[in-house]
Amino acid sequence: MTPHHPTIPRVFATALLALSIVLAGILMLPRSSFAQSRADYALGAGDLIHVQVFQNPDLSMDTRLSENGVITFPLIGAVDLNGLSVSAAETKISGQLKSGGFMQNPQVTISLVQVRNNQISVLGQVAKPGRFPLEAAGTRVSDMLANAGGVVPGGDDIAILTGTRDGKAFRELIDIPAIFLQGAAGKDTVLQGGDTLYVHRAPVFYIYGEAQRPGAYRIEREMTVMQAIALGGGPTSRGSESRLRLHRKAADGKVHPIEPLLTDTVLPDDVLYIKESIF
Repeated sequence: MTPHHPTIPRVFATALLALSIVLAGILMLPRSSFAQSRADYALGAGDLIHVQVFQNPDLSMDTRLSENGVITFPLIGAVDLNGLSVSAAETKISGQLKSGGFMQNPQVTISLVQVRNNQISVLGQVAKPGRFPLEAAGTRVSDMLANAGGVVPGGDDIAILTGTRDGKAFRELIDIPAIFLQGAAGKDTVLQGGDTLYVHRAPVFYIYGEAQRPGAYRIEREMTVMQAIALGGGPTSRGSESRLRLHRKAADGKVHPIEPLLTDTVLPDDVLYIKESIF
């Protein structure tokens, strides 16, 4: 009698085929964006790396890049890694070990232990000040301000961006409303690791005397004396908008009283006094 060989049910065979296709697809997938970002990450000041040389444990070490992006490595001394990718840094160290005659074919592996240069500090008048990771290339000022919860009501319309570009100190004033109101004409600068964004308090002026609501008020753009008086509720029944005195600090640091016109522009820290009517 011919022995009977059971066959795999068609449904089970189909499932196995589908599973093999899925596994093959997974193996064919590219590396995650996180892995790619780490591989492409440019080393910089403050980064902590682990350097390992195959079959040479005495040369394995954790080291932090200096302010200039330099590390000190055994046998070869100072190595400038600033701006290099991880793979390029591995090649540079192995090349110097070989050219120095220390090893014939060194195999160097570098891994990131702590990424210090890949963060942005957002400070001042924002909802959530702090340090935020620069998660993707092309991250702009508006993106990072959103991460910090946006500018609080008492914050200025100008953000101050500082950092380094090409090894030199960098400083730029960012007009926040212009980013959205002017589109491409607004400066929504691309950020780099180590940058700092600072939002100062909004400029204010002061109004007192015969004003309905004396006090300190935020200066809006191109605000005139007439608009400032309106913001203070206007003159009282005893006051007169034609009898004004403005105290303004000059370049020499001294405060000078002037008699402003209603069309004059209000400047930060101006003190506007509404006098009593003479009638």
